[in-house]
Amino acid sequence: MRIAIDTNRYRDFCDARQDAVGRFKTASQICMPFTVLAELRAGFECGTLARKNEGALCKFLNSPRVTILYATEQTTFHYARTYRQLREQGTPIPTDDIWIAALVQQHNLLLYSRDSHFDVLPQLARAN
Repeated sequence: MRIAIDTNRYRDFCDARQDAVGRFKTASQICMPFTVLAELRAGFECGTLARKNEGALCKFLNSPRVTILYATEQTTFHYARTYRQLREQGTPIPTDDIWIAALVQQHNLLLYSRDSHFDVLPQLARAN
Protein backbone atom coordinates (compact mmCIF):
# COMPACT_ATOMS: atom_id res chain seq x y z
CA MET A 1 0.00 0.00 0.00
CA ARG A 2 1.27 3.46 -0.97
CA ILE A 3 0.25 6.30 1.33
CA ALA A 4 0.62 10.06 1.46
CA ILE A 5 0.87 11.34 5.00
CA ASP A 6 -0.46 14.52 6.52
CA THR A 7 1.33 16.43 9.25
CA ASN A 8 -0.88 15.06 12.00
CA ARG A 9 -0.10 11.45 11.07
CA TYR A 10 3.65 12.08 11.06
CA ARG A 11 3.24 13.55 14.57
CA ASP A 12 1.17 10.50 15.58
CA PHE A 13 4.00 8.26 14.36
CA CYS A 14 6.58 10.28 16.32
CA ASP A 15 4.36 10.04 19.41
CA ALA A 16 4.30 6.24 18.94
CA ARG A 17 0.52 6.07 18.48
CA GLN A 18 -0.07 2.43 17.67
CA ASP A 19 -2.47 3.06 14.77
CA ALA A 20 0.08 5.28 13.02
CA VAL A 21 3.05 3.03 13.77
CA GLY A 22 1.13 0.06 12.38
CA ARG A 23 0.08 1.91 9.23
CA PHE A 24 3.63 3.15 8.60
CA LYS A 25 5.02 -0.37 9.08
CA THR A 26 2.63 -1.91 6.56
CA ALA A 27 2.99 0.77 3.87
CA SER A 28 5.17 -0.18 0.92
CA GLN A 29 5.79 3.50 0.22
CA ILE A 30 5.30 6.55 2.44
CA CYS A 31 5.01 9.82 0.54
CA MET A 32 5.39 13.15 2.28
CA PRO A 33 3.97 16.10 0.34
CA PHE A 34 6.27 19.11 0.30
CA THR A 35 3.69 21.14 2.23
CA VAL A 36 3.78 18.62 5.08
CA LEU A 37 7.56 18.90 5.17
CA ALA A 38 7.26 22.70 5.27
CA GLU A 39 4.61 22.61 8.02
CA LEU A 40 6.78 20.33 10.13
CA ARG A 41 9.87 22.48 9.75
CA ALA A 42 7.87 25.63 10.50
CA GLY A 43 6.69 23.98 13.70
CA PHE A 44 10.24 22.99 14.59
CA GLU A 45 11.39 26.59 14.13
CA CYS A 46 8.77 27.80 16.59
CA GLY A 47 9.49 25.15 19.21
CA THR A 48 12.22 24.44 21.72
CA LEU A 49 13.23 21.02 20.32
CA ALA A 50 14.05 22.09 16.77
CA ARG A 51 17.37 20.25 16.59
CA LYS A 52 15.98 17.00 18.01
CA ASN A 53 12.87 17.12 15.79
CA GLU A 54 14.92 17.89 12.68
CA GLY A 55 17.21 14.96 13.43
CA ALA A 56 14.27 12.58 13.75
CA LEU A 57 12.75 13.94 10.54
CA CYS A 58 16.00 13.51 8.61
CA LYS A 59 16.28 9.91 9.83
CA PHE A 60 12.68 9.29 8.71
CA LEU A 61 13.27 10.90 5.30
CA ASN A 62 16.35 8.72 4.74
CA SER A 63 14.25 5.56 4.83
CA PRO A 64 14.16 3.89 1.39
CA ARG A 65 10.36 3.68 1.68
CA VAL A 66 9.93 7.45 2.14
CA THR A 67 9.61 9.87 -0.76
CA ILE A 68 9.03 13.62 -0.73
CA LEU A 69 6.41 14.70 -3.26
CA TYR A 70 6.98 18.02 -4.99
CA ALA A 71 4.51 19.89 -7.15
CA THR A 72 4.99 19.79 -10.91
CA GLU A 73 3.09 21.45 -13.71
CA GLN A 74 0.81 18.39 -13.79
CA THR A 75 0.05 18.90 -10.09
CA THR A 76 -1.29 22.37 -10.84
CA PHE A 77 -4.09 20.89 -12.96
CA HIS A 78 -5.18 18.66 -10.06
CA TYR A 79 -4.92 21.64 -7.72
CA ALA A 80 -7.06 23.81 -10.01
CA ARG A 81 -9.79 21.16 -10.36
CA THR A 82 -9.86 20.56 -6.62
CA TYR A 83 -9.96 24.29 -5.90
CA ARG A 84 -12.91 24.72 -8.30
CA GLN A 85 -14.74 21.76 -6.75
CA LEU A 86 -14.30 23.12 -3.23
CA ARG A 87 -15.44 26.57 -4.31
CA GLU A 88 -18.54 25.21 -6.06
CA GLN A 89 -19.36 23.05 -3.02
CA GLY A 90 -18.83 25.98 -0.66
CA THR A 91 -16.46 23.82 1.39
CA PRO A 92 -13.08 25.55 1.56
CA ILE A 93 -10.11 23.80 3.12
CA PRO A 94 -6.63 25.15 3.95
CA THR A 95 -4.46 25.89 0.91
CA ASP A 96 -1.72 23.49 2.01
CA ASP A 97 -4.32 20.72 2.12
CA ILE A 98 -5.42 21.46 -1.45
CA TRP A 99 -1.80 20.82 -2.48
CA ILE A 100 -1.85 17.55 -0.52
CA ALA A 101 -5.10 16.51 -2.22
CA ALA A 102 -3.69 17.39 -5.64
CA LEU A 103 -0.56 15.29 -5.05
CA VAL A 104 -2.60 12.37 -3.71
CA GLN A 105 -4.73 12.40 -6.85
CA GLN A 106 -1.80 12.87 -9.21
CA HIS A 107 0.12 9.92 -7.77
CA ASN A 108 -2.88 7.65 -7.05
CA LEU A 109 -2.10 7.37 -3.35
CA LEU A 110 -4.11 6.69 -0.23
CA LEU A 111 -4.31 9.74 2.01
CA TYR A 112 -3.44 9.09 5.64
CA SER A 113 -4.78 12.01 7.68
CA ARG A 114 -7.01 12.68 10.67
CA ASP A 115 -8.38 15.90 9.13
CA SER A 116 -12.10 15.49 8.51
CA HIS A 117 -12.20 18.36 6.03
CA PHE A 118 -10.75 15.97 3.43
CA ASP A 119 -14.11 14.16 3.62
CA VAL A 120 -15.56 16.82 1.28
CA LEU A 121 -13.33 15.36 -1.47
CA PRO A 122 -14.86 11.93 -2.12
CA GLN A 123 -12.40 11.30 -4.96
CA LEU A 124 -9.58 10.96 -2.41
CA ALA A 125 -8.92 7.39 -1.39
CA ARG A 126 -8.24 7.27 2.34
CA ALA A 127 -6.13 5.00 4.51
CA ASN A 128 -7.55 4.45 7.97
